[in-house]
Amino acid sequence: MAHSPNKYADFEGLRERAVALRREGLSRRQIRDRLRVDNNDILNRLLEGEPPPEWTKRPNAKDDVRERARELRLQGWTYDQIQVELGCSKGSISLWVRDLPKPERREPSEQAKLAARKRWEHELAVRDAAREQTKAAALQEVGRMTERELFLLGVGLYWAEGAKDKSYSRREYVLFVNSDPDMIKVFIAWLELLEVERERLRFRVMIHENADVAAAEQYWASLVGTDTTSFGKTTLKKHNPKTVRKNVGDHYRGCLVIGVVQSADLYRRIEGWWNGIVLGSAPASSGKV
Repeated sequence: MAHSPNKYADFEGLRERAVALRREGLSRRQIRDRLRVDNNDILNRLLEGEPPPEWTKRPNAKDDVRERARELRLQGWTYDQIQVELGCSKGSISLWVRDLPKPERREPSEQAKLAARKRWEHELAVRDAAREQTKAAALQEVGRMTERELFLLGVGLYWAEGAKDKSYSRREYVLFVNSDPDMIKVFIAWLELLEVERERLRFRVMIHENADVAAAEQYWASLVGTDTTSFGKTTLKKHNPKTVRKNVGDHYRGCLVIGVVQSADLYRRIEGWWNGIVLGSAPASSGKV
């Protein structure tokens, strides 16, 4: 039922009654019903300055967490550390501690640095061990190669790394260039399998001019079992000062060039062997190369 505005004419008297009821421990709802005040704005004015009784206060489950977060922040903890410690969101933490000064960035102690370095060294050792284990297992999977396997491997190796004939530039001769010593060893073994006479092989080095040329020539000569006096003239690559090279240092030896004289027929057979590999590797059902 609606009430006349005259109901609130004696505001001060109504306020005295509301304050008395509040101090007796009544809630807002109880005071509203007792005094028949159905206007929230007026009820707020009647109770202004009077705290609610303790029994009407709802406990906030996050109060303790918030206070702990503030304590940790004052101790210099980061948001991430507080989140892990208390299990609350960074958004809540930010609201709780935004009025507090930011902690100073602290340098890790020497002990912490040493512990981190040891953990990283251990992790690297574990990775290296796993890497070497994988390589060793793969090595065992290959085993001793048959002559046919070496033959096919050599054909593929040459077709990937060797000089090839073009319709616009006839190059029917065998020429192989590589910087990997193991590739050179396999290629020499392949030539021996094909019964290419050693006297037909020609060697020379390609290397940057600012490298240790003499040491590189000696290295490659020892690898292929000959003397540097039998090598052709070394090809020196001009150094571009604007280029930052990574192939430098004691392990940089350039490339070894291996040529075979009177090798036009051998080159044609290599190309034919390669085409045979391509045809032989095509799925039987497709009928396509």
